Amino acid sequence: MTQYGPVTRDLLSTFDEVRARTLGRLGGLTDAEYLWEPVPSCVTLRAGADGAFRADPLPAQDAVPAPFTTIGWRIWHIGADCLRSYGRFFEDQPQGGDPRLWPGTATEGVQLLAEDWSRFRARIEALGSPGDDRLLQPMGPRAGGYSQESYLLLALHALDEAAHHGAELGVLRDLYLHGGAGR
Repeated sequence: MTQYGPVTRDLLSTFDEVRARTLGRLGGLTDAEYLWEPVPSCVTLRAGADGAFRADPLPAQDAVPAPFTTIGWRIWHIGADCLRSYGRFFEDQPQGGDPRLWPGTATEGVQLLAEDWSRFRARIEALGSPGDDRLLQPMGPRAGGYSQESYLLLALHALDEAAHHGAELGVLRDLYLHGGAGR
């Protein structure tokens, strides 16, 4: 049995709770919900000329009001933009290809989110066994401007992104399911 330090154990437990809650709320998600644009000019996933779906880029950071994003875009943001892209801070090589490429269907999008979540969790788990020492060390040169930051800080940032966007997913589903799609 793997022996984790208390920090790793509690971090992984919280990751698992947030994952279960988020993926549980996405159970039965339809394609219509996935791409539903509750307000005009949503940031979403769009099919390109090649038929592949890609996440829209966000407009300027200082846009007022901030752009509104769809369920599909938020799922992409948690999975690819956060959890998958943070792979560059670990020993393995980051995945190549178009980082905005994402499935255009709810089923495939939720599945890919689950895979990205599992991969990131496994990276954190590997750092925390045995003990918490590696999790608490600086990430080093591969992290560029974040080289002095710990893997724990990276994991906590990822957890924050997943938890708050996961909650937004739940609210958007509630709005859709309570008649928002017909308005």
